[in-house]
Amino acid sequence: MSITRRQTLQAGASLAALAGLGHSGMALAQSGLPSTMVWSTYDVGSTGYVEASAIADAFGKKYGTRVRLQPSGSAIGRIQPVLRKRVPFGWLANEVFFASEGLYEFCTPEWGPQDLRVLAGRVNSLSIVVTAASGIKTAADLKGKRFAIARSNTSVNAKVEPILAFGGLTWDDLDLVDVPSYGASGKALIEGRADAAGFAPAAAVLRELEASPQGIGWIPMPPENKEGWARAQRVVPFIEPYQEGLGAGLSAEHPVWMIGYRYPMITVPTDASADSTYAMLKAVAESFDLYKDAAPIMPRWDIKKSGTPPMDAPFHDGAIRYLKEIGLWNDQAQAWQDGMLKRHAALKAAWKAMMATPQAKGADGDGLRALWDGERAKALAAL
Repeated sequence: MSITRRQTLQAGASLAALAGLGHSGMALAQSGLPSTMVWSTYDVGSTGYVEASAIADAFGKKYGTRVRLQPSGSAIGRIQPVLRKRVPFGWLANEVFFASEGLYEFCTPEWGPQDLRVLAGRVNSLSIVVTAASGIKTAADLKGKRFAIARSNTSVNAKVEPILAFGGLTWDDLDLVDVPSYGASGKALIEGRADAAGFAPAAAVLRELEASPQGIGWIPMPPENKEGWARAQRVVPFIEPYQEGLGAGLSAEHPVWMIGYRYPMITVPTDASADSTYAMLKAVAESFDLYKDAAPIMPRWDIKKSGTPPMDAPFHDGAIRYLKEIGLWNDQAQAWQDGMLKRHAALKAAWKAMMATPQAKGADGDGLRALWDGERAKALAAL
């Protein structure tokens, strides 16, 4: 029986496809990744969702693994699937810290301090933005000034507190102007109803402030102010000095030192497999060239930047194994890790002891939060 040219070409194409599948299958096997995964993320349209999408696409190209994203608009909606192991990895924000320490919505009898670990996290920045018209130049200058606050925005508010501490202030030193949302706080500055608010520099509303008659400025947090940074880091341990040159009122020529923090962070339960977390972090690091140009922020996923402390929770053992393998884990990182593990153990013990008391058993939501604020402060002061 003779074979036509068309049949020969079809056979060649089939063999090429099989060879491609074989290569993909080999890459997947060597990576240690599963063939399919689901990741918990922020809502569609968020930067966290975009970043997870870009890395998921890179995984598909390099390893052949298929990733589905599971977005949620609430902190509990993102963390719960991770803790219940319905998804292996969460791409999370400061809810990692809140859950680890039993704060805000996690201060309930059903929650309390949770056992979470991180693999890596992209550096982000935040500071207090001010109107140029206010004349505010430093954190200490905020005393008595009008500060726009969306009380439900716990993630931003939690990062404003250390900036105030940097200047030797607390919320009580401000004239608080209540607004309904993060965006509305920017509008309050544009309209002259407030002098300052907590913001990430990339927020679109800040371009309006920059172009408005009010003008724009940022509260600087220079790293040479060691006492200020010590006060700030006592409030929250996951921040570090970061010089930001991207965003409204900023440029490469005129950057400002701000709070550096991590968002999103690849997050797992403490008892997640060390082999799976090692494989995940290695894949994120080794597929970097495939996603680094997907968005202007993606170069910050370089493992030399995203694989170092501080984070909102301790690193997972599997992540540490990989970071040691590539020479990124050092004595300073281990000292930070040991401090975070000690902190978490103290808070877990304090929560357990508190929940055994009659006061905790009979407390309503606000009462339990007030009780935990005191017990948490005592536990941390004893460290």
